[in-house]
Amino acid sequence: MANWQDPRTTTGVNPAAATVGVPRAARDAGLRSYMLSVYNYMASGVLLTGIVALLFAPYAGQVLIGANGQGMSPIGWIVMLSPLAIVFAMSFGMNRMATGTLQILFWAFAALMGLSMSTLFLAFTGVSIAQTFFATAAAYLALSVYGYTTKRDLSGMGTFLIMGVVGILVAMLVNMFLQSSAMALAISAIGVLLFAGLTAYDTQRIKSMYFQVAGSDMMGKVVIMGALSLYLDFINMFQFLLYFMGDRR
Repeated sequence: MANWQDPRTTTGVNPAAATVGVPRAARDAGLRSYMLSVYNYMASGVLLTGIVALLFAPYAGQVLIGANGQGMSPIGWIVMLSPLAIVFAMSFGMNRMATGTLQILFWAFAALMGLSMSTLFLAFTGVSIAQTFFATAAAYLALSVYGYTTKRDLSGMGTFLIMGVVGILVAMLVNMFLQSSAMALAISAIGVLLFAGLTAYDTQRIKSMYFQVAGSDMMGKVVIMGALSLYLDFINMFQFLLYFMGDRR
């Protein structure tokens, strides 16, 4: 999901022409403003998800969980699958959608994720959720700073990491039938590592996108899609880390 459609192939903006004649100080200021906008959207999305999850948690068992506490209810399936549909719609429809439409979809996605993640309060203690959240935030900050500041080209990691995510998804589907606790633990540990790598990779990729779309009408769209990528990295790393180290009820 982190590999959203790359505007470099569709905007028609010449990377070199985007910054020709622009003083370095102005480019640096523009980059900082751009990255700040991305992080503001991402952090606001995470905050909205957390608030919705916390407020809806008392009702999650009645609304989202199936009869006798087994599986998901029909509403639960809708809530769980709707964010995935929104991600696909945003990724493949970015060039056709207005910036305002992408904003609405982003906030709808974050709210639906909050509804879906409210079930975590049924499985894990509130203390372990809070501890895992702050541990994830600290690791995420360090990884994102590394991705932003490193001179090393991380683009080679992208294909490997995304293939790893696909592999994790397949393993999770298989384990739905096997119900192996050892396999679940291994999936969680590998998932944490994969999304830690994606955090650094996506940060560098989003930073590089600034020089591709600076001054174009794609800027606002790229900001939102960049925030979506970083949001997904954070949320997935948090959930895998919670499954790995969280205290169950």
